[in-house]
Amino acid sequence: MSQDQTRFIFITGGVVSSLGKGIAAASIGRLLRARGLSVQIQKFDPYINVDPGTMSPYQHGEVFVTEDGAETDLDLGHYERFTDANTSRASNVTAGGIYNAVIRRERRGDYLGATVQVVPHITDEIKQRVQVVADSSDVDFVITEIGGTVGDIESLPFLEAIRQFPVEVGRRRCMFIHLTLVPYIGHAGELKTKPTQHSVNELRRIGISPDMVLCRSESVLSTEIRRKIALFASLPVDAIVSAYDVPDVYSCPLTFHEQGVDDFILKDHFGIDAPAPDLESWRAIVERAAALSDEVRIALVGKYVKLEDAYLSVAEALRHSGIHHDCKVKIEWIDSETVQQPAVTALLSEMDGILIPGGFGGRGFEGKIAAAKLAREHGIPYLGVCLGMHVAVSEFARHVAGMPGANSTEMDPETPYPVIDLLPEQREIADMGGTMRLGADPVRVKEGTQAHAAYREGVVYERHRHRYEVNNHLRKQLEAAGLVFSGTTPDERLVEISELPREVHPFYVASQFHPEFKSRPDRPAPLFREFVGAARAHRERGARAGSLEADAGSLEANGEVGVSRVA
Repeated sequence: MSQDQTRFIFITGGVVSSLGKGIAAASIGRLLRARGLSVQIQKFDPYINVDPGTMSPYQHGEVFVTEDGAETDLDLGHYERFTDANTSRASNVTAGGIYNAVIRRERRGDYLGATVQVVPHITDEIKQRVQVVADSSDVDFVITEIGGTVGDIESLPFLEAIRQFPVEVGRRRCMFIHLTLVPYIGHAGELKTKPTQHSVNELRRIGISPDMVLCRSESVLSTEIRRKIALFASLPVDAIVSAYDVPDVYSCPLTFHEQGVDDFILKDHFGIDAPAPDLESWRAIVERAAALSDEVRIALVGKYVKLEDAYLSVAEALRHSGIHHDCKVKIEWIDSETVQQPAVTALLSEMDGILIPGGFGGRGFEGKIAAAKLAREHGIPYLGVCLGMHVAVSEFARHVAGMPGANSTEMDPETPYPVIDLLPEQREIADMGGTMRLGADPVRVKEGTQAHAAYREGVVYERHRHRYEVNNHLRKQLEAAGLVFSGTTPDERLVEISELPREVHPFYVASQFHPEFKSRPDRPAPLFREFVGAARAHRERGARAGSLEADAGSLEANGEVGVSRVA
């Protein structure tokens, strides 16, 4: 499909936030991809931050990093996992980024002395950000999710821009989908449609009439309720979709397809004939995930564990790996500041695997060191991601390599052994936002290592987000003590992966990059996949050892000690 034939779908939300616009956008994208169409999804966020890179994870969840090095909203992770299409810096736009671009143009004199206003200058910039995705990607569909809810003051410029957009490209090339809430009122014993009616009316008030309404609810909406909403929304009943709660978000594309969402979008609205969707592989993943009975327990040791979205991609990568190994992954969320408490230490020692994810700052760092030490000394599979590698290297330096007090200069600028230090190119940088090493870079993987066994390739591309690296001045001393640097940049200037040899530890691997960002439901990130596999093997060894001990105790009780019962 040529650029002048690209179709545009805009997804808005009403009533309350966090209803799942990102999952809805990703699910529609999955359905369109399953019908042989190319799709790009983007997210418009109405906050004034230029990007979420400097925001606390407690404010906005994880920061998702794209191939081209943009720090973006976590919904882009959903887009990539569902559609298996990489996003880019054009895929996440904020109000701060829009105003920043317009003000820079004004300072340069680009507006030739005109009074710069929200309409047309801000709205024109927003519309241009929609069009640039179509122009640069040459895709069949661009799906744009508008953050926030209808009625928010900060969302108004974005809503006005998408109201104007069909005037420029044609109404038949645009579709508006509105996501609302149909709450169940317990004391009344019924679902209420009034919030949806008000939300649709608010959207109309600003000039947008939705072409489809997705109704979030706890249970499936009856035909009667859908008819009622259709009447007030001036839509056919087929355009009212029951977006009910499901146990697995990956089943959302299937429930949408069952209700004819993709048929309505393609045939009824856009008049496009497309092949029937190929959803067999996706359905197989959902069914396989639902059938899992075995389980491994992974301790995720971090500083933002009170909000699981702070480590969303990590949790999803673990889940993908569990599906691959036919086991559920139960995550134990461990606050790194509590690790040295006896009860928490005891809990960690019972885990099948220990994972330390990325992060910044010194809070809880010593707890992470203690967790890594426990994993190393007790043979518990360990995976470190970004800061998790700094933890692993610092712990090894202190307790194996004879470097007491070894640390990262991020945590202790005066450490006698700065095994982790600031990248040289970062030393003169003052601004925090968007100035780290960001995006995909090549990693050369050393043959004969656990990392190479995972990737089965000599060079891979992984996404980065960091300022600190292994200090090259201390690399030889660490290697002499037994730490293996199994991945480096192609020029060997920077360490990318560290590990312990398999004969020393079953799985003790850490990466400077973030492999979780590229994990997919049917193609888990290699390091996560091998980590969960090692965790399952660790659990099975423990179960077998427990069984043998029980057998030995039974034999001793029956006076049969010395008789071999090992098959």
